[in-house]
Amino acid sequence: MQHNTKAHLALLGTNIFFAINLTAIKYIIYGGFAKPFAINIVRVGVSVFLLWILFFFQPVKSFVKKKDIGRLVLCALTGIAINQLLFVKGLSLTYSIHAVLLMLTTPILITIFAAWVLRERLNNLKIAGLLLGITGATILVTSIENSEIATNVLWGDMLVIFNAIAYTFYFILVKPLMKTYNPVVIIRIIFTIGFFMMLPFCWQEFKDVGWKEFTPQAWLSMGLVVITGTFFAYLFNVYGIKILGASIAGSYIYLQPFFAAVIAYFFLGEAITINKLLAAACIFLGVYCCNKKVNNS
Repeated sequence: MQHNTKAHLALLGTNIFFAINLTAIKYIIYGGFAKPFAINIVRVGVSVFLLWILFFFQPVKSFVKKKDIGRLVLCALTGIAINQLLFVKGLSLTYSIHAVLLMLTTPILITIFAAWVLRERLNNLKIAGLLLGITGATILVTSIENSEIATNVLWGDMLVIFNAIAYTFYFILVKPLMKTYNPVVIIRIIFTIGFFMMLPFCWQEFKDVGWKEFTPQAWLSMGLVVITGTFFAYLFNVYGIKILGASIAGSYIYLQPFFAAVIAYFFLGEAITINKLLAAACIFLGVYCCNKKVNNS
């Protein structure tokens, strides 16, 4: 099998894993098996363990320069600690489709920060994209449809938006590191630092987990969250970016809402409403406008 084909399959797998992840997390939480922060520390802790095991099988000598240590710590704070804590907590309160659509606003947020911090010029198309993205997010946030699997949609959506902001900072911070060092080395370091940042916030919920009460379905769900939804998803994504580039890898994220909606519909009974479809259309079109390159010639 050619490298390009493997990379495309890896990226497809990554986004299917992420979509499955959403339903698996909600099953664990609403089945009463574990709380959000407990799931967080398990998924990150096991991933750290597996990443270091991988190091012994494929050792990569890559010494981090002193000037990059601060950036790595900030990446761990924004990309692992804040990102993971807010996302899983937010997901536990809202619908899976809300969470995945709101995470799609990351490219729109990157455009906003690029204009604000880097003083990049906003053309009319990007301004239209920002307005569409904000409109889509507003439709979701104001669609209050609380239920047994989404007990506080408004607060859950807000946490996911804050998580998307944190991930936007992470994306900007980690980009130069990925160009300088081996990507797997960077992920290993970031996950390790992030694990210790999260530990004080997650320890109590982790201690309260009744592992003996886990059913086979609960263990399967936890395995999907930890092994496929975190460890393999991150590695497959890095592999896809390495072979095909960030632009093609990023385009695969548009498949996540479709997979997430189908899986959540069949396994959680989440309804696909007109508001969700309208919000999805606005966000998709907004991301497209923000990423569209305008020919000035």
